[in-house]
Amino acid sequence: SAAVAALTLALVGGQRGKRAILGVSFLLFVFKLGVAVIKLKNPPVNSLSLEVLTEFVISLEKLENDKTFRGVILTSDCPGIFSAGLDLTEMCGKSQAHYAEYWRAVQELWLRLYLSNLVLIAAINVSGLAGSPGPAQRVGGHEEVLSLGRWGEVLKTTKCVLDLSVDHARQLTKNLMRKATADRLVKQRDADVQYFLQFISRDSIQKSLRVYLDKLRQKKG
Repeated sequence: SAAVAALTLALVGGQRGKRAILGVSFLLFVFKLGVAVIKLKNPPVNSLSLEVLTEFVISLEKLENDKTFRGVILTSDCPGIFSAGLDLTEMCGKSQAHYAEYWRAVQELWLRLYLSNLVLIAAINVSGLAGSPGPAQRVGGHEEVLSLGRWGEVLKTTKCVLDLSVDHARQLTKNLMRKATADRLVKQRDADVQYFLQFISRDSIQKSLRVYLDKLRQKKG
């Protein structure tokens, strides 16, 4: 697949203490300051395929288990796009079993990100999400930050978050704020999957997806 073809192993710098972790769909750079940078690389639009979701969860789990890491920065390696979101091809013309597997992977990644003990920062290094930024998204984009002269302030703030935060207190507070919401999904995971299956399997939904995907293919052609 395109994701497997993008298999890359990269090491930043080569300074002592820096390591690289292999990712099928990501470039994962591990800095010696305890911050990992995950660069999404699933051309052309960094869609979240089943393979990407699975590899993402595995990568986060490895970082969670390595206590030398305190934070993760997620960004894009594809020019002009951060991520188009869920992969529509995973939800069109496939079996019920595949749809269920895909949605469970979506649930797993959501829970992993939502409850992570790590400091998670999305560095949107393009104009906006899915190549279609709205005004509110553009305000926080890198080009607006630079034009406002706030880049140094952003970097300083990010550094302060990592340097000054008391990890245990931060993790405890985050867990207290989010646990109830996460628990609702955990308790209803099977029901959520069934609801998704009923929705995505409707003839009208499948037809709409096919039409949309055909239009995308025609534009590429």
